[in-house]
Amino acid sequence: MGKLYVVPTPVGNLEDMTLRAVRILKEADLILAEDTRTSGILLKHFEIKNAMQSHHKFNEHKTVESVVNRIRGGETVALISDAGTPAISDPGFLLVRECVRAGIEVQCLPGPTAFVPALVASGLPNEKFCFEGFLPQKKGRQTRLKELATETRTIIFYESPYRLVKTLGQLAEHFGPERPAAVAREISKVHEETVRGTLAELIAHFTANEPKGEIVLVVGGV
Repeated sequence: MGKLYVVPTPVGNLEDMTLRAVRILKEADLILAEDTRTSGILLKHFEIKNAMQSHHKFNEHKTVESVVNRIRGGETVALISDAGTPAISDPGFLLVRECVRAGIEVQCLPGPTAFVPALVASGLPNEKFCFEGFLPQKKGRQTRLKELATETRTIIFYESPYRLVKTLGQLAEHFGPERPAAVAREISKVHEETVRGTLAELIAHFTANEPKGEIVLVVGGV
C-alpha cells in the first residue's frame, strides 16, 4: 500500500519551501493540486516534473475514491494547495479522512501556514488561541459573532480584503470598538505588513487605506 503526503507550500516567498517538501514532491507518483496552473509555476521553479492532477473543492467528492484506490494500489500521492497547508481553509480534509478510514498512512509535513506568523507578530496573547477561518458570509454569521464576543482566547480569522472593513465593523459592534486586534496582510510577500490597534483604529486605517492581498485578522479575547 502507498502513502498520502500532505505537503505545505509557500504562502509568499518561495524560499519558504522546505527541502523535504521538494524531495517528497519529486518522489511522488502523483501530485494533487488545488489549481494546476498555480502549482505548475511552483513545480517548474523547483524542477519537479511529476504527474499532476486537479483536486479542489468542486471535484474532490468525485475524485477522492479513485485517489484512495491508487494509493491502495501502491502509489505515493502528495497533496498540495495553492498556498500554505492543505485542509486549513483549503481542500484536503475529505481526502485525509477517507485515507484514514481506509487504513492508509497519512503524513503531513510541517511547513508554511498563514495564521501562525500572523498570530506571533500580532503581539496579542498566543499561549491559547482559537482558529475560526472564514466567518459564514450570511447564514449563521451574526450568531457566530455573538458566541465569540465572550471568547477569552485570542481569535484568528481569514478574510477577503474586499470584506475586511465590513467585518471589522461587525466585530466592533459585537466585541466593542476598543478590543485590541491586528491585521496581517501579504505574509511572506514583498508588501507584508501588520497593522495593530483597537478595532476602531483598524476601521479608520483601512477605510483610509484600501486593503489589498491575503488577510489574516487576529483579535484579542475578553
